[in-house]
Amino acid sequence: MRRRDLLILAGAASAWPLGASGQKTAGMKRIAVVMSGIASDPEGVARGEALRKGLEELGWAEGRNLKLEWHWAGGDVAVMHDLAAEIVRSAPDLILANSTPVLAAVQRATRSIPIVFVIVNDPVAQGFIASLAHPGGNTTGFTFVEYAMIGKWQEMLTGLAPGVTRIALLFNPDSTPYYETFLRSYTAAQPTIPVEIEAARIHAGAEIEPFIERFGANPGGGLIVPPDAFTVVNRAPILRAAARHRVPAIYAYRQFVSEGGLMSYGPDTTDIFQRSAAYVDRILKGANPADLPAQSPTKFALVINVTSAKSLGLTVPTNLLALADEVIE
Repeated sequence: MRRRDLLILAGAASAWPLGASGQKTAGMKRIAVVMSGIASDPEGVARGEALRKGLEELGWAEGRNLKLEWHWAGGDVAVMHDLAAEIVRSAPDLILANSTPVLAAVQRATRSIPIVFVIVNDPVAQGFIASLAHPGGNTTGFTFVEYAMIGKWQEMLTGLAPGVTRIALLFNPDSTPYYETFLRSYTAAQPTIPVEIEAARIHAGAEIEPFIERFGANPGGGLIVPPDAFTVVNRAPILRAAARHRVPAIYAYRQFVSEGGLMSYGPDTTDIFQRSAAYVDRILKGANPADLPAQSPTKFALVINVTSAKSLGLTVPTNLLALADEVIE
C-alpha cells in the first residue's frame, strides 16, 4: 500500500475506537494517539479499549472533556514520520506514541509537546530519555522488553522444542535496529549459550517465506519473533511459513498464538495501555513529563497452543503447562 493511501486511512480512522467526538466544550483536552499498526488489528483494538477504560476511570470522557485522535501507521516508518509532522502542526495537548519507531518520529518532530510512550524497548539506551528515574525533556512513558528477554524466549522455546539448536531472531532492521544491540548485549553476557543465535534481518514481507524455508531446511532450527510493528503487520506470512516448514517459534504477543503460532511470552500490552492513562491524566492536569519516572511492565503472560505443538510433533512438558497463563487447545 502506498504511503499516501496509508495516510488517508489513518485520517479516516482517527476517531476510532471512541466514536464521534461531539461538540468541543471549554476545557476539552486533545490527545493524538499514534499507533504503529493498523486500525483493524485485534491487538490494536484491545489496546485502544484498555486506554479508554483507564481514562474513563480517571474522569475523562470523550466529547465532554477529552478528544482522542487516532492515527495508524501500518508498520511503515515513512508514514510514521509524515504523521508525526502533521500531528505536531495541529498542536495537540499531548501525544501518546506506541512503539519505538513511532516515538523516534514524534520526538524528532517536537521537543515541547508532552509525549507519553507505550511499548518502547530500552528508551535510555536508545537516547529517548535521560534515565528511567528522571526522564528529562518532554517525554516519559512505559517500557516493554529488554535484551535479557532473548534469554527468556530461548529458554522457553527450547523447553518446549528440545531439538532446537539454532535460533534466528527475526526482525526488520529498518524499523527496529536496536535488536542488533540486544543480540550483541545478550551474547556478550552469556559466553556459553547452549544454542546458536543469529540475526534474521528481514526488510520486506516478500523475504519472510524464502528465509524461513532456507532456515528450516536443516534440522534444529527455531525462531524468536520479537515485538516489532513489521512482524505484527506481517504475522500471517510468518505463521504460515513457520507451520509449512515446521520451524518452532516463540512470539512476544498472544495474538500470534491465538492465530496458530506455537507459543508466546511477553508483557501484557493491554495492561500497559491502561496504566498509561494515569500519566496522561497527570500531565493534562499540569505535571511535567520530565518528573514522571518511566515505568516497566508489571504483568507477563505465557501462552501455549497445544494443537500447534502436536502439528510439529511436540509434546508440551508438564512444567510448561503448569507455568502457562493460557493454554489454547
